[in-house]
Amino acid sequence: MAAGLLGMVMDGAAPAELHEPPTPSSAGLLEGGRPVTAHTLSVMASFGVDLSGHRSTELTTKAIEDADLILGMERRHGREVVLRDPSAFGRTFTVKDLVRRGEKLGPRRPGQSLARWLETLGEGRERSDLVGLSAEDEVADPVGGNLAAHRATATELSGLVQRMARFLWPAAMGVPIQS
Repeated sequence: MAAGLLGMVMDGAAPAELHEPPTPSSAGLLEGGRPVTAHTLSVMASFGVDLSGHRSTELTTKAIEDADLILGMERRHGREVVLRDPSAFGRTFTVKDLVRRGEKLGPRRPGQSLARWLETLGEGRERSDLVGLSAEDEVADPVGGNLAAHRATATELSGLVQRMARFLWPAAMGVPIQS
């Protein structure tokens, strides 16, 4: 859901201002190859996102190494990433933690690399921040739930992704940057 929503948000961005266009992808902890559920298809279609051809992908060490930013829906996703590749900690967040920290830090400055912005964003973080459960960091997994659960998760993710795009790619999203 999150990767599809980010792709949709970025499709609406100002292309001339998007010097580093993101290539969102999705991976999980379970075996890959599974299609999305009927509830997910229905809900995402209402957001203008077609996931009919999507198949799940299992998280790999190579995917972790290649990613500039890794977002988990839950702390345990971040823990798994960091267990597989400890060097990925500085670019691994839950989506809610990234949004919370990003809104405090402010948007990337023109010419500021994503890596440098993430380094500043993560100041003061500890690996122990990925331990346990936290309602402030976790997005509910609707799998196995009803249509309303899927709609609630998609709605929450839509808002989070839009907020995130405004500080990760501010010029492309029409956000004025003050020096």
